[in-house]
Parts: sequence; C-alpha cells; structure tokens
Amino acid sequence: MAENFEMVAKTFFGLEGVLAQELTALGAQDVKEGRRMVSFTGDNEMMYRANFCCRTALRILKPFCVFKSTSADDLYDKVRTCVHWEDFLTPDTTFAIDATVYSDIFRHSQFVTYRVKDAIADYFMDKYGKRPSIRIKSPDLQINVHIAEDQVTLSLDSSGEPLFKRGWRAAQTDAPINEVLAAGILMMAGWDGSQKCLVDPMCGSGTFLVEAALIATGTPPGLYREHFAFQNWRDYDADLFAEIYNDDSMEREFTGTIYGYDVLGKAIAISRENVKKARLDKYIKLERMDIADIEAAPESGGILVTNPPYGQRLVVDGLWDLYATLGTKLKHVFQGYDAWVIGYDSDTLSKIGLHPSGKTPLHNGSLECELRHYQIFSGTYASYRAEQRAEGKMVKGEKPERKQPEARGEKPRSRRPGRERDDAERGQQRKFGWSRRDGGERGGRPFGRKEFDRGQQRHAANDGGGVVTDEQGRQHSDEFDKRVVRFRQPRLGADKERPIIHGRRQSWKRKDLPEEQ
Repeated sequence: MAENFEMVAKTFFGLEGVLAQELTALGAQDVKEGRRMVSFTGDNEMMYRANFCCRTALRILKPFCVFKSTSADDLYDKVRTCVHWEDFLTPDTTFAIDATVYSDIFRHSQFVTYRVKDAIADYFMDKYGKRPSIRIKSPDLQINVHIAEDQVTLSLDSSGEPLFKRGWRAAQTDAPINEVLAAGILMMAGWDGSQKCLVDPMCGSGTFLVEAALIATGTPPGLYREHFAFQNWRDYDADLFAEIYNDDSMEREFTGTIYGYDVLGKAIAISRENVKKARLDKYIKLERMDIADIEAAPESGGILVTNPPYGQRLVVDGLWDLYATLGTKLKHVFQGYDAWVIGYDSDTLSKIGLHPSGKTPLHNGSLECELRHYQIFSGTYASYRAEQRAEGKMVKGEKPERKQPEARGEKPRSRRPGRERDDAERGQQRKFGWSRRDGGERGGRPFGRKEFDRGQQRHAANDGGGVVTDEQGRQHSDEFDKRVVRFRQPRLGADKERPIIHGRRQSWKRKDLPEEQ
C-alpha cells in the first residue's frame, strides 16, 4: 500500500471552501481549510490527481521540513544541516526557490530566497566541490519556502507553473480574470452543466466561457498542460500518471449552450481563438454586441456570470453608467436568471441598482473584490417571496419563520414556570417609582413604595395642584421642588457661596467674585 503524506493546496482568498470540496470528491483525507490554502493527506496518486483535476488550486505543495528560526544566519544554518539534499538534487541538476514571508523577523522574501539558495549551494560545495545551478524557468526542482513569524516550512512544489496556466489560452485581452478564480465563481454559482444555458454579457477573452464548458463536460483542467513539476522527481511513476491522464470516467455530455457577448470585436476574436484551442466551440456561441443593445435573453432561464471593468487596470469612460446599464438589463431582460457579478468598488457595484441576495469577499490578484449574487424575478420582491414560499422554497438570505410555542410542542410563554401572572395583575397599568418590599430607608432616602402615574402627575401640575412658590416668586411643582431645588447645597459652603436661580435651576457662585455687568 502506498504511503500517505501531508500536502498543501494553495488558492485565492475566498475559494478555500470550494477547493476543500474538490479535494474531498477526489478522495483526499484529513482535509482542513486554512487561509488561502487547504491541507490534506494522500499518496502519489492523490498528488497527481490534485494537480490534474483541481480547478481552484494554484499549486500543490509537499512539505518535507519544518523548523523554527529567529535570524537569517540561523535560517542558513538549519537549511544547510537539517536536510539531506542528495535526496532531491545532484550537482548537475537545476533548482529554483519561491519564498512567501509573513514575519517581523524576516521582512524581505527576496533576502530569504538568497539565504536558502546559499545554504543549498554551500552544502553541495562542501561535499562535492560542485554546486547545482539556479534556473528561474523550468527548473528540475522547485522549492517553496513559507515563513510565518518564526515557523519555517520547506516544501517541494509538485505543480511547477501555477495551475491557472491551463494551456488552452491562445491570447488574452487587457486585465483578464484568472482561470482559477473564474472556475471558483462558477462553482459557487452552482454551475455544473445541468442548467440549460450560461451567459456572460462582457466576456472579454472568454475565461468564464471556457471554464464553464470544462465544468459542464467534466473535462479536467490539466488536460491541456504539457508538463507538471512532479514529472521531474526521482519517484515519478509515469504509468500511474498515464492512467490518470487517460481516465475519462468523469466526462459527460453537455446539451446546453454557453453565450458570450462583448462590445469589442477584438475581444470576440480572442475569445474565438481560445475556444477553438480548447476544442469547445460546439458548446459556446459568441457575438459582438454592446450590453446596452441586448433586448432579449438567449433562453428563458439560466445563470449569468460576468466580470465588468473595475476602472483599475482597465480604464473605461462612463464606468457608473455601464454598471447602471447592467442593472437595467438584469432587471428587464434576464428575468428568471441567477446573476453573479464580481466587482472591486462597492460604490460602483451599487450603481447596478438591485438588492443583492448574497455578498462574498474574494481576492482577484492584489485587489480585494466582492462577488454579488442577484436573483432576478418579475414583479415585486414580496410577490416573488410569496411564490417561493408557496412552492416550499426558501429565498436565499431569508430566515425561516419562527413557529409558535404550541407548534413546537412547548407551553405558551405565559404558562412556563416562573412566569405565571393572574388576570388582575396583567390588566394593571404599569407604575413607576421607588420600591422596596420592606419599606425601609437607605442612606436617608425613602425606599417605601411610592407609586405615581406620570400622566396623572403632569395633569395635576397643569391644574395647579401641588405647586410651590420659591423665594424669587417662581412657581414649581412640589415634586420638582422636592427633588431639585430644596436639596441643592453649595459646593464650598454657605459662607463662601451665594445661590443663583436660573429659571428652575439653582446654582451657586462664590461671594468674592465681582458682579457681572
């Protein structure tokens, strides 16, 4: 039986859950989600399948050494002495190092790369008098260094080129969406090919279209790649990988249609090249059309996914008008569709003018974006919600109706222990006032029950009842006199301060201060 080992699949922020589901479906064990990564265990076959089949993974790493380091010299010493580098390299092979650093100790990833490279080179110079060479492109071995504070993890990169480089792209427009992110959004949208159509009204170079066709037909994303890094390893099993490569048990027939539109003729031409290279043109229809000119949906229902310009890498005049037009078309043309729009700026996204039923934070490269889900329906939201309830469906984002205690098999709230009140008590008007059951006093302040109704007190004061006249001839209610006026005392003593009356307020002023003019 093949030996299992730990692996790490890297991905974009926000796609960890989708990647975990993919790995579990492939047969991975001990699947655990992290931040922009998912850890799992498996054998070489699992590693080959993860590279070949995972749509939302960027790299598959195989950790082989973990240690703590507190300085650059300490890192150099441990890399040089803690690993038997002959197990991976020879003086005649080439290697490359990719470093990722989140640490206050090691602040520059490039410096970490140099120190690790020096440690490996000096290891071979001391033993063989010859060192392996560095090669940035297509090395024999790719080493990944990950540092989190003082925790250092050395891993073998089994992927080589990032897995978003599928191999089907012949050309691209400005600022295309990443293939891994596009596949993740489609899977989050629930696209699996069972729906009858998918639409991208601003398709650009056709990334969503090609990835949607790959998902719908069950085609592995690694089918178009020419090489994986694990094919250079000493323990590479060519027969095992050939078996995985030729396994078409997951492929299926897709009877629906995928539609792509774009205002630029150049974008449509590039999309055609990419679709043709992927050999998916029988499933995808392309047409040059401005979104403002779309007057009818191609079919009566389906999924709409799009990545409109953000105004960052690709500058567009009238960006807010574009988003407003998108919202108008969603509301009036694509009724019955589930729409998914990824955007960068919340103010710009708000110009769509529709209330999203869900928001998911995602990272598109270095940009912190948001994926918004819109359920497009005709009429009002209240009528749509009523229809969904009548069909026994739950509207996304809506909480289930809370059942009454009797429906849950519980006693009504008034009958529960400790909550019994008789009808007389329930009908009494609520009273306010000081209360203490024993009628005693605390600190000279009366705590006996002194109930009064605020409305009755106000009316009594208006009728002239309970009125007190102070020394200045001003009238106050006897309650105000009792609580505010009568008990106020000078701060420095009556011999040093004199009282001042401001309306109903009484304050004190030092006697030695001059009178105000």
